[in-house]
Amino acid sequence: MCGICGCADGAEATVTELGQTGEHVHADGTRHSHGHDHGHDHGHDQGHDHGDGHHHDHPDEPVYVGIHDHVHAHDHEHEDGTRHVHGHIHDHAHAHDGSGGGGEHEHVHEHGHPDGTRHSHDHGHSHAHVHDHMAVGHGHDHDRSPAPDHGHDALHAEMPAATVALETRILAKNDGLAAKNRAWFAAREILALNLVSSPGAGKTSLLERTIRDLGGALPIYVIEGDQATSNDGERIRAAGAPAVQVNTGTGCHLEADMVARGLAVLKPVPGAVVMIENVGNLVCPSMFDLGEHAKVAILSVTEGEDKPLKYPHMFKAASVMVLNKIDLLPYLDFDVRKAIAAALKVNPEIIVYQVSAKTGEGLEAWYGWLRRQQHLAGEAAFAGLAE
Repeated sequence: MCGICGCADGAEATVTELGQTGEHVHADGTRHSHGHDHGHDHGHDQGHDHGDGHHHDHPDEPVYVGIHDHVHAHDHEHEDGTRHVHGHIHDHAHAHDGSGGGGEHEHVHEHGHPDGTRHSHDHGHSHAHVHDHMAVGHGHDHDRSPAPDHGHDALHAEMPAATVALETRILAKNDGLAAKNRAWFAAREILALNLVSSPGAGKTSLLERTIRDLGGALPIYVIEGDQATSNDGERIRAAGAPAVQVNTGTGCHLEADMVARGLAVLKPVPGAVVMIENVGNLVCPSMFDLGEHAKVAILSVTEGEDKPLKYPHMFKAASVMVLNKIDLLPYLDFDVRKAIAAALKVNPEIIVYQVSAKTGEGLEAWYGWLRRQQHLAGEAAFAGLAE
């Protein structure tokens, strides 16, 4: 679950090995194949065994059972007309029907007030929770070090303590897994990049062009993240790179454990470049370290030149900004200098490349950066031996 927006509450991400016959990897590590056309959802009723004693059923509406953390904000009105909000955190096991709103359950919450009075409320909850802390616009700065610091004490002061505790717990768990990913990459001299952008900025198009132009010189592997479909993953495969598709369901970003599961299926060779195309979103992916060497933010000239100022945490966390679709500049009212100035104001160290994935303009500079970073990843793997 996302500590900012509460997305993916009860959701299960799936990893699909593209080019195979319906092979899926689930969160518990089990794998199974379907020998039928993937042009439809797996809505069949029959179950099947994995051979290890694990039985897998596929009802028309998938059911996921697990233990989840929930934060609820309850609004109460008292006889004197005053109102207040309570934030609660719960750990409970329950079944989800996959519809995004089922699995209703009740909780009894007891509240203490400054005057010493206490009262309890019976609350019925469905799994579609609205989180009050969405209204608190806060972000997380990453310094691209192995242990990113999620420091935002001033903004947390405005948030319920339970919300802060849950968010801290989620991020700490993710950071631990990201550190393992980073060590795994380093041991194999693999350059891992986290590509982030708004939807439609051209991440997949940039990857397709990069793979076609450099595929013979750089071994490129791709972890493709989307909420649904394998459309982009299939495009990457058609361009010539091995790829796995990670579908996050209701999740708005990739997390370190999803990347680890994708790597187990993808199996990149030592010295490779692993491109992680994150879900299109400029908010939550800035918080979640995946173990990557660097974040690359793609900004399209079809967006506003003030986008880095509106989403500062993402552009501060990024090492590179690729300004894409510059072939459209003659037809748009977009000020390139203002866009670059905005990015530099947020992150004075950010590197900016102006490119067109369609025409190829400016791509040589982007390719040069990739080659240098791959070389540095190889050198870093042996740096400790010389000390």
